[in-house]
Amino acid sequence: MKTKIFCDSADFKTIKQFNNSPLVQGFTTNPSLMKLSGAKNYKTYSLKILKVCKKKPISLEVFGDTFNEMLRQAMIINSWGNNVYVKIPVVNSKGLYCGKVIKILSQRGLKLNITAVYTVNQVRKIIKSINKNSKTIISIFSGRMSDVGKDPVPIIKESIKLTKNMKKVEILWASTREAYNYLQAKNYGCQIITMPPSIIKKISKFGKTHRELTLDTVKKFLKDSKDSNFKI
Repeated sequence: MKTKIFCDSADFKTIKQFNNSPLVQGFTTNPSLMKLSGAKNYKTYSLKILKVCKKKPISLEVFGDTFNEMLRQAMIINSWGNNVYVKIPVVNSKGLYCGKVIKILSQRGLKLNITAVYTVNQVRKIIKSINKNSKTIISIFSGRMSDVGKDPVPIIKESIKLTKNMKKVEILWASTREAYNYLQAKNYGCQIITMPPSIIKKISKFGKTHRELTLDTVKKFLKDSKDSNFKI
């Protein structure tokens, strides 16, 4: 099975570049990435992105914290394009499960990306809330788990097992930290992995031999030492 690579970025130039790349098959964003990219108006900036990304799936996240506000924002975001997946956090800032929001939107046929997922229990809840005939991405934040010493692999594997017969549901390996995560995601059967541009560029180097890697590293160190005029 092929694991699709999504680019995790809200930078306009980056999205424009990778929109023309066959290596990247979609995009994910979030309010933090929007802020980092200099967005001042969420709608205006999102529509600007959608002018260059017209076909590849792109996830745009709600930032309301009440269920009613999430629903309102989700319907607006959904209207911006047929390729839009509306990102809904699995819980709000008070820790309340957003099942009501997920269920209503999924029943209406909106394409959803349920985000900030960290446990198998959360995945089970999501599965019970969605319309199985509506496209749904479940984003499991593997990298952030690893950052705090937790192994994401058992959660990824169990989530894939739980959804293996659901053709419209895809498991996404999120918060990628290194290029090797792509091979892990592929080996475990993740349908999607999302990664920042810097890691996507490293994927193109896959296939180098150990000898080539050794020489590349030694040459880089030698060049830097010469450029710095180091002397002993």
